Amino acid sequence: MATHPKIVVTPPGPKARELVKKDERLISPSYVRFYPLVVESGEGYIIRDVDGNEYIDFNSGLACLNVGHNHPKVIEAIKKQCDRFLHYSNTDFYYNEVIALAEKLTEITPGSFEKKVFFGNSGTEAVEAAIKLAKWHTRKQLFISFINAFHGRTIGSLSFTASKPAQRRYFFPLMPGVTHVPYPYCYRCPFKQTYPDCHYWCIDFIDEFVLQKYAPPEDVAAIIFEPIQGEGGYVVPPPEYFKLLKKLADKYGILLIDDEVQAGMGRTGKWFAIEHWNVEPDILCSAKALASGLPLGATIAKAKIMDWTGGSHASTFGGNPLSCAAAMAVINVIKEERLLENATKQGTYILKRLEELREKSDIVGDVRGKGLMIGMELVTDKESKKPAPDKANEIMIRSWKRGVAVITCGVSTIRIMPPLNISGELVDPALNIIEDVVKEVEKEK
Repeated sequence: MATHPKIVVTPPGPKARELVKKDERLISPSYVRFYPLVVESGEGYIIRDVDGNEYIDFNSGLACLNVGHNHPKVIEAIKKQCDRFLHYSNTDFYYNEVIALAEKLTEITPGSFEKKVFFGNSGTEAVEAAIKLAKWHTRKQLFISFINAFHGRTIGSLSFTASKPAQRRYFFPLMPGVTHVPYPYCYRCPFKQTYPDCHYWCIDFIDEFVLQKYAPPEDVAAIIFEPIQGEGGYVVPPPEYFKLLKKLADKYGILLIDDEVQAGMGRTGKWFAIEHWNVEPDILCSAKALASGLPLGATIAKAKIMDWTGGSHASTFGGNPLSCAAAMAVINVIKEERLLENATKQGTYILKRLEELREKSDIVGDVRGKGLMIGMELVTDKESKKPAPDKANEIMIRSWKRGVAVITCGVSTIRIMPPLNISGELVDPALNIIEDVVKEVEKEK
């Protein structure tokens, strides 16, 4: 019988409240906290707060902890590296940890072609490197990104991000030359079409109304995309979308940049989400779960594309040996413990449970996802499909107070993203709590 979650004091408890007050006094207000969870420790798929409450973690530290909290093999790898050396700048010298990890990444990323790797410290840095590399290699200035996208918050990557006004407000001008087009969000088609009768008009639109009207294809360096939109609402494209996008890109010699920062490292049941569509991107960005929460970003590209010269791009801390050691352990754990298979198994079951809930509920409008990257979108009613952000927020807060840590994304979507090694014994208790909360909130409409 599952012993979790375990709530000993209604969160936030007294210690949490005290620390939140200090945080408000000392820490930048630019951070957006979902709720006052103050983490004290974590193990596997359980997190404990400073007041002794224990939660089933359906957040994975914002999709950073795909092998769970404090995996023994990851900790062991970090400790061994700590005893050897912590840093010596991969930008200026050499060490084995960077080379070994790069070799592993070229093996597990899609594409049998030769590849090279650039290491930074985060997802936004991985995207920045991809943008600069695309410019360098193509000598072109224009890019295409997607509405609802999230690619980071530095000025370059922010130019491609388009999910919330708050992320861009007062930061203009951003990098010029970026055109945003609608993402294939079939539940809320921006073109008011219905799949499959639409015949992928969203692809034809890019060609006919962007490339043929005002973004000359010979000037477009790359199209950057998330294989499943994360911050934008865990939106999954229809089956042929990426094959058609690649066909369009190939037609004009445009590079494809695949942002796998959230969807990668096994999250969807494959090493990288784009593999579900059998498309090989020219450049791939990874971070978050790559080093189990330690700062590390990687930009992996076709070797013939990563042809920039010394000094054109670098990062003092990129490829830090401690982070590289953790990343090597993460890859080995995912392989050895068959976590891709577990992500598929548990994700299929969770989707089934949530789909059953959707059929019975008036406020669960859509359920979608792959592996353990699952979204449940809340609406005021199924006919109008009007988003219900207040309901989504209430479901998130009540679930947390009862011991299941979940968060929202998009306008009104609950995202389900537990560690890939989540046990079936804890999936049901967590889903039972979420389902009960949904029913409660629905009655209060």
